[in-house]
This record gives sequence, C-alpha cells and structure tokens, in this order.
Amino acid sequence: MKLLLSESEIKKRVKELADTISKDYKNKSPIFIGILNGCYVFMADLLRELSISTEVDFVKIRSYEDDSSTGTIKFRKDISADIDDRHIIIVEDIIDSGFTINFLVNRLKEAGPKSVSVASILYKKTVAKLDFEIDYVGFEIPPEFVVGYGLDYNEKYRNLKDVMVMEPEDID
Repeated sequence: MKLLLSESEIKKRVKELADTISKDYKNKSPIFIGILNGCYVFMADLLRELSISTEVDFVKIRSYEDDSSTGTIKFRKDISADIDDRHIIIVEDIIDSGFTINFLVNRLKEAGPKSVSVASILYKKTVAKLDFEIDYVGFEIPPEFVVGYGLDYNEKYRNLKDVMVMEPEDID
C-alpha cells in the first residue's frame, strides 16, 4: 500500500470542514446522518470539532462488494429521526461512483427536510456521476481504491489512521 493522506493532513482538514459547517449552520441544529460502516471515523472526528448543537442518526446501505460497485442498493438500517422541516447533513466516507449518495439524497428529500447537504472526507470527482454538487469535501482524490480512516477492503483496514492506496499485490 502507498500513502495518500496522512493522519495529520486528515485532522487538519476535518477541523476546517467543522469550522465551515459550524458557521453555515449556526442556530440551525442540523441532523447528521452517517452512512455506515465507513463514515464512523470521519463522523466522530467531525462531530467533536463542531461548535453547534446537533442530532445524530445513521443509515446502513451497501452498494459495494470487494472493490467494485454492485450497481444495486442494499438497505440494512433506515434512519429513526423525523427529518420533516429539519436541516440534514449526510456524512459519507467516500463518494466514488455517486450511486449510493444520489440514492440517499433523493430518498431523504422525499421526507420533506428544510435542506439536505453532504459532507464527505473523500471525493473521486473524476468518476462520480452526481445530480448535485457536494457541499463539504475533505479531499478530491484520484480514482484509485483506498483504505484506512474508516474505509475498508472486505472489512479490513478500517483502523488505519492514514488513507492508503491499495496496490494490486495488496488484494487477496
């Protein structure tokens, strides 16, 4: 594996994102909806850096198996919060094809929130096909398969503090 983003680079950028979100949502108390499992590290770090009141909920949906998109959404856990007339910020670890985030944004908009924004620590802009712009992006990265900082390969490597690019010899 080769290093793409160091722990210190990530920490600095998460703080910058949190400061921006705190300014944008001052006195609005948004609901942060994390997409499990990958978001948990970024979401925890982001929430601790915010200076605003928040609520938290999670969804668990899956469109990946091994290292490629399956093209179908598997919904495993839905939100429990009432999001009608609320500001929503979806927290994602990585936006790759855009399939998952497009699905979730459109689905949540049907529930009548005041707004739906997206915060993602990683964004593969050159390959993503989105119906909207991403509001809060940590890093735009090349279209390589990455692990660490919550991102996995077959449930491995989520615990790495850095973001690493998987090399062909790393894939078992």
